[in-house]
Amino acid sequence: MPFALHLLALAVFAQGTSEFMLSGLGPDIAHDLGVSIPAAGALTSAFAIGMIVGAPLTAVLAVRWPRRPALFGFLLVFALVHVVGALTSSFPVLLGTRVVAALANAGFLAVALATAVSMVAPDAKGRATSILLGGTTLACVAGVPGGALLGQLLGWRAAFWAVALICVPAMIAVLRSVPAESGQGVRGDVRAEVRALRGPRLLTVLLLGALVNAATFCTFTYLAPVAMEVTGIDAARVPALLALFGLGSFAGVSAAGRLSDTYPTRVLVLGGAALLLGWVVFAFAAGNVAATLVLAFVQGALSFAVGSTLIAQALYAASGAPTLAGGLATAALNVGAALGPWAGGLAIGGGLGYRGVPGVSALLVALAFVVTCVARVVRRRAGGGAIDQAVLGG
Repeated sequence: MPFALHLLALAVFAQGTSEFMLSGLGPDIAHDLGVSIPAAGALTSAFAIGMIVGAPLTAVLAVRWPRRPALFGFLLVFALVHVVGALTSSFPVLLGTRVVAALANAGFLAVALATAVSMVAPDAKGRATSILLGGTTLACVAGVPGGALLGQLLGWRAAFWAVALICVPAMIAVLRSVPAESGQGVRGDVRAEVRALRGPRLLTVLLLGALVNAATFCTFTYLAPVAMEVTGIDAARVPALLALFGLGSFAGVSAAGRLSDTYPTRVLVLGGAALLLGWVVFAFAAGNVAATLVLAFVQGALSFAVGSTLIAQALYAASGAPTLAGGLATAALNVGAALGPWAGGLAIGGGLGYRGVPGVSALLVALAFVVTCVARVVRRRAGGGAIDQAVLGG
């Protein structure tokens, strides 16, 4: 794999840290800027909305741009808005920076995915994708706890400065290491890319990606209260549990990178079945400390193995529109990231309690299997024969 892919993953690490670190900084931001904690929580929602809306829009804009300048530009904007966020004393300004940061993040990911697959062999999209997503999983393992610790020691603004500083070597790396030829010919025809997106396979893969990611973030969002209220884990040990989930995520992405190009159907069917079973077991065994620790790692691994494979399949399904496909995949994952916590919250508020959250994750994965079966039946009736790799394979 080209070394430039790992440098792009460094930028993804910085962006992933920014996206998730607010979960540990919200109270300090609320106190410093004189707003309520729920209002500070809107910073996370603003970022998610910006990612959902911005991913396809920025991807459309980036179709006509050379990739190396586009990557640098998106990353520069991302760094600058974090500088503004670190300096401002206005909550509305900080809220605005989160939206702009999300737009820049979405655009960067769309172009980075297209760049990654252009730098490898046509049958290595899964491995290239896994390297990029490794930056996100490392953000869960090290970036988010590190940002929270930095916020505790030096204040929440220090975490924003840290994200901006991490972007600097990534920007230099983009200019020095992303091949200039990867930007040649990227000035594509938007209408041609849109035409390349037509077909049921891409839509099905995106829907599956949203559902699997919703299941992941449904439980991950509430993993701390599940651990404390149901499992009985002390609050001081919760960060270790979250790190286990992150380590599992990194292991899953790494494994998927080696398998998803050659055996995508096996990864998705067997991995999806194991993922479904794991959420069911978690719902019943959440009161057991050992089971919770093991399942945090296993479910993190399975969730990101299946999720990264689906992203790769989206790129295979729309090989003629890599930038727009990357944007749509980014949007689909963020739709799931917004849907999952909402569904988990409904379960908690509906009387199921925190133990019901893994059960909701199981239902979301089960729904993904239903979608797969329906897509298979529709394709057969349309004369497409067997599944024909239209949903689960490349």
